[in-house]
This record gives sequence, C-alpha cells and structure tokens, in this order.
Amino acid sequence: MRKLRMGMIGGGTGSFIGDVHRRAASIDGMIDLVCGAFSSSAEKSIASGKDLYLPEDRCYGSYEEMISKEKELPENVRMDFVAIVTPNHMHFPPAKLALENGFHVVCDKPMTLTLDEAIALEKIVSESGKLFALTHNYTGHPLVKQAKAMVANGDLGAIRKVQVQYLQGWLSTAVEKTGQKQASWRVDPKRSGIGGALGDIGTHAENLVAYITGLKIDELAADLGKFGEGRVLDDDGNLLLRMENGAKGTMSISQIALGEENNLAIKVYGEKGSLEWHQENPNQLITHWLEDPVKVFTPNGNDLYPEALNVSRIPAGHPEGYLEAFATIYKNFATHLMAVLNGETIENPDYPTAKDGVRGMQFIYAAVESDKNNAAWTTFKK
Repeated sequence: MRKLRMGMIGGGTGSFIGDVHRRAASIDGMIDLVCGAFSSSAEKSIASGKDLYLPEDRCYGSYEEMISKEKELPENVRMDFVAIVTPNHMHFPPAKLALENGFHVVCDKPMTLTLDEAIALEKIVSESGKLFALTHNYTGHPLVKQAKAMVANGDLGAIRKVQVQYLQGWLSTAVEKTGQKQASWRVDPKRSGIGGALGDIGTHAENLVAYITGLKIDELAADLGKFGEGRVLDDDGNLLLRMENGAKGTMSISQIALGEENNLAIKVYGEKGSLEWHQENPNQLITHWLEDPVKVFTPNGNDLYPEALNVSRIPAGHPEGYLEAFATIYKNFATHLMAVLNGETIENPDYPTAKDGVRGMQFIYAAVESDKNNAAWTTFKK
C-alpha cells in the first residue's frame, strides 16, 4: 500500500500543535504532507507552505480553496485526508466541508466550539461514510493501552474508584495580555467555547478515564475557578464523578497551578488491584495487588498485553513519550484508512472518534452547568 497523502488546515509557521501533528504523522512512515491552508491569512499560509518545502501550487490561501482544488485533482495525486489543527472555533466548518467533499478527517480536540456543532458533526461523519479521528493523544501511550487491557481483562476486578488530574501552571499570570498566541485564543469564549481549562485539558482527563476504565461518567459536580484577572472562562476546577457502574471519582484540572508543567495522572482502584500512570513519567505503569508485590510495567517490557506491545516501537529501556503517543493515533487511523482504501474492514479501530468528541463536549457543558448551580450534580445531555 502506498503512503497516505495528508493536507493540513492551520498549523502555520510558529504553531506548536501544527508542528506536533506533522512530526507525529511522519514517525511511522505511513503519511506524507502534500498540501495545506496553514493560516487565515493567504499570504502567511503560502509562506508557511514554502517553509515546509511544499510545491507552490499545493499551498492554498484558504481551506475552502484547498478542498475545492484538491477535489479536482486526479485520485492518485489529491490528498486522502485533512488534519485540522486550528483553534476550536475553526474545527467544525472545515471538517464539515471536507467530509461532504469526500475527504477523511483528523481533528484536534475538543472536537468543536459548541455541543450542537459536535452533534451535527457526528451525524455528518456517519452520513458521509468517511473516517474521523480526534487526537486525544495520551491514549496512544503503550502503558495506557496496557492499563486499558488490564481493566478489560478483569485483572483489577470491578472498578470502585478513579482519581484523575491534569495540572498546568502556564496561565498563572495574564500571559494572554502579552500577545502570547496560545493563551489569547484559549481564554476567548468566541474562539475557545464555553470551557477554558475544561476544553483544553479537562477533555483529555475525561477521555483518559473513559478509555482506561471503559466506563462513562453518569453525573458530575463541578466547582470551577476563574483566577486570572479579567478571565471569563475557567482556568481551574475540581469535580466529583459518579461512574455508570457505581464507582466514584475525582478530577482536578488547573492551568494556574504554579510550578506544574503537564501533570496528567490517573489512578484506578479495583476490588483485586489498582494501577497508576503519570504522563510526566510515561514509561512506568505501577500496579498494586491484594496479596502480590507491587509490579511495574514498562514499554516493550515483560508481561505486556498485545495491545501494549503492538504500539511499543523501540526496545525496553528506551523512553517513549509524547510524540510517539501522538504518532500512535495517526498510525491506527492510517492503518484503518489503508484498509478502507483496499476494500477491507477493521473491527473496532483503536483511535478516538466523533463519538468521543461528542462525549467531550457533553462533559464541558455538564461541568459549566453544574458550576452555575453551586456544584449541583448534573448529568450529560445532548
């Protein structure tokens, strides 16, 4: 099978997440970037494309132009899918246009600006028959997959309690007022949506809980904070969770936790055992048991389930981190898309989809509603 051809919307010169997507997509040698509309400014978009050594005729001034012109190209030349790496308010319009014009989509999280857009996009994905991946990249870590497999296999017994946190400190000061691009759109409800930290990092925490435990959150009670001067969106939050099987949970998220860098961590407690994983030390999965000693799993190490071994790229003892986990989302999406192009079927492909995106938006809306009602217990609603 040939390499897949990727187009990109957003992610121009100087973009953090655009560069991450490009690096991750290239790691396994399955995908080539062939075109892009990298900025809302046509001039900046074309300049960014040149910086990436793309031919001038594949550097477009807008995503509308890119989708229209790529569609006109021969099938053996045009892009196969598009990666959307823009701020939240520019996820839905290009995703909708791409899907309706026959292109598969990879989209950064959260899926859309609003819950209504998310529901509409899930329907468009279903009706189009095209693939849609959402880059909740932390689920790509080998040991996150090991944790998921252990829970699914019943190793921990019935799940009783979950603790998850995602703590950062980069918004401890009003960096958005200094022209910091990453901060400016994240604190702006017109571009971020109704959730600040909720959308940026809370959706990762919610997705990680659902992915590892296989359980949905039934209800939550959220106490959100807006500590940054003049901020209208949350930059901190503490949530209580009730899981669908009766398990209890807590979630702590913050972008004003001074001194924290990217402290995403999860603990899952069952009847027979427990596990914990820390994103800043991703190459250890620590497990505890009723009668056996503590056991620590490592990528490509001993006693891993196939789900973890299949995405462990290098020999044990060699660190695998953020980019490799991100690459796993692209690898699994690309494997699925290659199968589709070959007329084959893959059951239960392992990457986040539009369904996960809707769930993430429901989480944001439920938390905001709960906070408005003095942290009242709130269910997810469509």
